[in-house]
Amino acid sequence: MAERGKQPPNQSARRDRNIKEQRRDVEKAPGKLPEPTACPQCGAVVHKGRWTWGATPPKAREALCPACRRINANTPAGSLTMKGTYLRAHRQEILNLARNEEAKEKAEHPLSRIMSIKEDGDTLVLSATDTHMVRCIGEALHHAHQGDFAIQYSKDEQFARAIWAREE
Repeated sequence: MAERGKQPPNQSARRDRNIKEQRRDVEKAPGKLPEPTACPQCGAVVHKGRWTWGATPPKAREALCPACRRINANTPAGSLTMKGTYLRAHRQEILNLARNEEAKEKAEHPLSRIMSIKEDGDTLVLSATDTHMVRCIGEALHHAHQGDFAIQYSKDEQFARAIWAREE
């Protein structure tokens, strides 16, 4: 048997290795941010290693928070598609529920935000900066208005795709 790491003399080195491509995450900072650091766009502050809401300390460094970077790059971490005839009749109620869930989640976690809500006929597509936001809103819709709710998380990417549907 050949030594570990050395090829036998009658075999050449393998060149068919699968090399995983590095995934560039727009949300991820290049390193740990020093304290105090504040986001000039939304006002979130790094405190004890995490982004929180609070007063911006004097002489704080400025850096965009991960949520603002996602919003600026238009790269959501999740999407929730809402559809069905029930949506048409209760559109404003459903939008209010989504905004209330966002406010509740955002108060605790500054990086969880709704990026956009686009309307396409009888369908609403909500994009969020966090996968948990999509799940929270979808579960709240299912709890309050029943219907069918399904969520799928991507294997290699941090992305959640959810669908809520209800017919009258």
